[in-house]
Amino acid sequence: NTLIEGYMTPMMEGLGIGLNNGWFGTAASHKSFGMDIGFVAGIAMVPEDKLSFRPTNMELFNDAQSDLPTIFGSSQQPDPLTLKSTGASFDMAPGIGMKDEIGFNAVPYAIPQIGIGIYKGTDIKFRFLPEISLGENSSIKVIGFGVLHDIKQHIPGIKLLPFDLSVMVGYTKINMVSDLSDPSVSFNDPTREAVTSKDGYGDITYNSLVYQALISKKFSVITFYGALGYSSTKSNMSLLGDFNINDGFSPNGITITDPIDADFKIGTPKFTAGFRLKLAIVTLNFDYTVQQYQSFNMGFGFSFRENDSGTF
Repeated sequence: NTLIEGYMTPMMEGLGIGLNNGWFGTAASHKSFGMDIGFVAGIAMVPEDKLSFRPTNMELFNDAQSDLPTIFGSSQQPDPLTLKSTGASFDMAPGIGMKDEIGFNAVPYAIPQIGIGIYKGTDIKFRFLPEISLGENSSIKVIGFGVLHDIKQHIPGIKLLPFDLSVMVGYTKINMVSDLSDPSVSFNDPTREAVTSKDGYGDITYNSLVYQALISKKFSVITFYGALGYSSTKSNMSLLGDFNINDGFSPNGITITDPIDADFKIGTPKFTAGFRLKLAIVTLNFDYTVQQYQSFNMGFGFSFRENDSGTF
């Protein structure tokens, strides 16, 4: 688990932080039964200090070894690790070397969402993707909800000024499952693959929560907006079931149960600035977020029956 957590940290943290982006393109709420329907996508940039890690809580012979690559780290094969307890040596996976290929390291994300005006400057927002296949043995599903509320209406002295001011909270959950089982495998077959399972599966879950204060100002067809808030994510990567390792010595190999259960957690303040174009009911917005994984985000959709506090 220590190696898995170190290796996968930038992927798990980056996607988790990305899920908290894209909730809005304006601080304006909708009138009752007003609505916006859209699609948001972006990239969370992987910081340089997340490209390598040093194993902890492991008894290694080579205590002074160099750092190991994370999944976004160098594509060069790192030196083998040797355990003090058994003397066994094994290779650690190299990184994918994304920066060498395209010039930067980033975690992509994309989410559909809808917002509905309900009452007195309050919108409820939903993110939903039914379980869909990602291939023969994998699937993903998404659910999320948020609330945006116009707070300017409650502040005497500024509620008539020509800008919008709101607060919002948003929650997103993603679950990905991969079936890794092969019920027909015979563990005493010396020609089988190195690792096999009759009931194994992988499970990755994200729970992302964001709190934000929003401000925006509309000038004709363009709206400038900003937000200040806090983003947090808890995620888990698990490998569950019985897995048999064909070690080449034991007749039936070695069986381990639930070999991976790695938890990840990140929290970061965030500041967002961007703009939105609105032509009739069609909207297109772009923004940039300063946070631990700095992010670029865009959204496309349709919006009608919006409130706004005056247009220049």
